[in-house]
Amino acid sequence: MLGAIVAIFIIAYAAIALEHPIKINKGASALLGAGVLWTVYAVFGGDHARIGNELNESVTTTARIVFFLIGAMTIVEVIDAHNGFEVITSQIRTRKQTTLMWTVCFVTFFLSAVLDNLTTTIVMISLMKKLSGNQTDRLFFAAMIVVAANAGGAWSVIGDVTTTMLWIGGQITPLPIIKGVFLPSLVNLLLPLVVGTYLLRGKIIIPPSNPESSDRSVNLFERNLIFYLGLGLLVAVPAFKTITHLPPFMGILFALGILWATGELLHREKEPDEKEPLTLVHALKQIDMASIVFFIGILLAVATLEHTHVLEMLAKWLDQSVGRQDVIVVLLGLLSAIVDNVPLVAASMGMYSLSQYPTDSFLWEFIAYCAGTGGSILIIGSAAGVAAMGLERIHFFWYVKRISGLALLGYLGGAAVYIMQYGMLH
Repeated sequence: MLGAIVAIFIIAYAAIALEHPIKINKGASALLGAGVLWTVYAVFGGDHARIGNELNESVTTTARIVFFLIGAMTIVEVIDAHNGFEVITSQIRTRKQTTLMWTVCFVTFFLSAVLDNLTTTIVMISLMKKLSGNQTDRLFFAAMIVVAANAGGAWSVIGDVTTTMLWIGGQITPLPIIKGVFLPSLVNLLLPLVVGTYLLRGKIIIPPSNPESSDRSVNLFERNLIFYLGLGLLVAVPAFKTITHLPPFMGILFALGILWATGELLHREKEPDEKEPLTLVHALKQIDMASIVFFIGILLAVATLEHTHVLEMLAKWLDQSVGRQDVIVVLLGLLSAIVDNVPLVAASMGMYSLSQYPTDSFLWEFIAYCAGTGGSILIIGSAAGVAAMGLERIHFFWYVKRISGLALLGYLGGAAVYIMQYGMLH
């Protein structure tokens, strides 16, 4: 049975990684894989009551992550519907490419820690279309935005799906992950920025000839209120968990209720056609449900490897073959450039137990850094990269030639900083 389960998972994983060549959405591959894996486990596992309980436990864990993601994504969509991100973008006026690159990347770095790296990438690339009319310039900026977004998401429990998974699973907590991973993540961004400054020296941004304008009927007060309230609610979720000891998904659902009620009151006097695009109900229709379904499928698929002890055996084999924990995690991060980091982190959570590696230990923080930033090395290695690939039509080999070396430099530099920092502080 174990051999069949491993083989099925590898086939499903390959289908996910080869989503574009085989033209099958990775969500479909993940759901098919999860369905076949649990079916094989149920038929050949023997104890049906135990397997049923294990499935219930896995569904509960998965639901906590999915509820949180739906809430966070919806809040961001409501902010965007109110043109809220113009609060940030309206302050950027420079025309020097080097200055603009540093400004955009640092805004992306901190914004992705509050929102998430995927959403921030989409927002900042949309901003660049309003600032630059040169497609070649925008390609480089879009690629640097991917690096900055992944670096920013790695040091926040709400900045990346993988850090959120680790937080909900009890492997990391909000303040220690900031203290432990912020500096390595900053180095991960700074090294590519320094090289990028040399490459862009003396170049000027060419503004678009027909800048895009928004026709949404929101005034300045409405825009600012929804932006600051939405951002404040997202930031307050970790504090809510600390105070109440309730799971993070309860905090995000509570925040969603507050924003929903505020929006209803704010737009109650508007005509239905004018009000509808601004409502939370409309925002729910806009969120990326395909990604949500993918997370459900892949987390349930990985759960079968955990319950059949495949991941435990893999961890023991890595310890015996490689030996050094830091090298193992660096290799996992490099692997996340090729395959999705969500199943990698889900697998690592099953490979190592909290009894052996307590909350906020070296292993979990370093996994958060490596899995979060390693995906920047290839354009297909992260959700942010795939989004940028679609928005600006970035070619895989263009990214390899121009950006992969910079991203690898930042990744290895940040990893070295984390190891040295941990050694000095512990």
